[in-house]
Amino acid sequence: MSEPGLFDAPDHGSAPGGGGSLADASHAAAPLAVRMRPRSLEELVGQPQLRAPGSPLHQLVEGDRPMSLLLWGPPGTGKTTIASILSGQTGRRFVEVSAVSAGVKEVRAAIEAARSTLVQTGRETVLFVDEVHRFSKAQQDALLPGVENRWVSLVAATTENPSFSVISPLLSRSILLRLQSLTDEDIRAVVDRAVTDERGLAGAYELDDDARDHIVRLAGGDARRALTYLEAAAGAATDRIDLKTAETAADQAAVRYDRDGDQHYDVVSAFIKSVRGSDADAALHYLARMIEAGEDPRFIARRLMILASEDIGLADPTALTTAVAAAQTVQLIGMPEAQLTLAHATIALAVAPKSNAVTTAIGAALADVRAGKIGNVPSHLRDAHYPGAKKLGHGVGYVYSHDEPFGVAEQQYAPDVVADAEYYRPTELGAEAAVKQRWDRVRKIIRGTSKPG
Repeated sequence: MSEPGLFDAPDHGSAPGGGGSLADASHAAAPLAVRMRPRSLEELVGQPQLRAPGSPLHQLVEGDRPMSLLLWGPPGTGKTTIASILSGQTGRRFVEVSAVSAGVKEVRAAIEAARSTLVQTGRETVLFVDEVHRFSKAQQDALLPGVENRWVSLVAATTENPSFSVISPLLSRSILLRLQSLTDEDIRAVVDRAVTDERGLAGAYELDDDARDHIVRLAGGDARRALTYLEAAAGAATDRIDLKTAETAADQAAVRYDRDGDQHYDVVSAFIKSVRGSDADAALHYLARMIEAGEDPRFIARRLMILASEDIGLADPTALTTAVAAAQTVQLIGMPEAQLTLAHATIALAVAPKSNAVTTAIGAALADVRAGKIGNVPSHLRDAHYPGAKKLGHGVGYVYSHDEPFGVAEQQYAPDVVADAEYYRPTELGAEAAVKQRWDRVRKIIRGTSKPG
């Protein structure tokens, strides 16, 4: 059992849920972005699908029912803000665990404390985990008992696709809420509120229109970044924030994947499709955008490994080797040097000959199996090493391939139901052209439609 108060967020006045670092951030020295966090769903900017009456978020805030939520979205779209709202507006006990610093022991202690509180007082607990994608599988497993038994209402935030970063048992027990990138109008509303609100600049500064537009452009759909730039500009101004002041305070445009609100997987998709389409220049453009936006280089390397089999296959058998070597190098040297390795692999895969014959082959085979085309393993291929196997006919008639011309024997390998299936259909592109010639000859020998010699 952990020490009392180790994970509990302290109560503040009438705020029933406490809030830890989230609620204890309204002091004057707190960053503008923290001071301006919305205190209710009505103040939340953007995300209309989450603010609708009856939405899962509304149900959790209003205390109607316990549930666990996964908040997925780009930085600055309101994930931590939603946790802050839950901290201040629910009658539940609020506990915050950092995925950066907490281990399995701390997670289990928080879950046990929540269970004890529920049993002893009937008070429910909201457990907030920021950056849950940083949790290992063991740490995520430790959350399961609390979620499964509803000892806690888990609110977990992530910038990465939960399908890849959150374990399936936790994903299936939570409601996934996807937060969209904020529009320029949303960011403009956030900035204007901060200029006039008592918690913000309290009307002490006049913000010129062109300065506002500059801040909005730099923010890239990130409300936190917009308020950080606004605060920097205010620090450099007297009573008026003009364009020159805003440019001086924040002159570096924030790299984002798309100004129209598309998620980072859209750029990843464009990257993969550019490599598949053999446009090395376009692929390098998207790679550069991902690198500058701080994308995990290991994620990029994993996508290249998948592409090497999915889109190149045996047209260039070295493609997978190149991609795997790149992934290993990224792990060993890290950024920024790894950007050279990623560029190396990207160009190599982009200019390589392409074939999806491997992809269509396994797809066709899986489709037959899922359709029930299973069939019995031919008797001559069955295991004949255990006592009594040969009495059952196992192994009888098997032809040892190495005893045959060219090392290929004529005999049936597949079950009767798919004996004539032709899953692998190699192309004549790149190195797969030679594979096609050999496979055509081998297939004919195996199926008895052509004799060697």
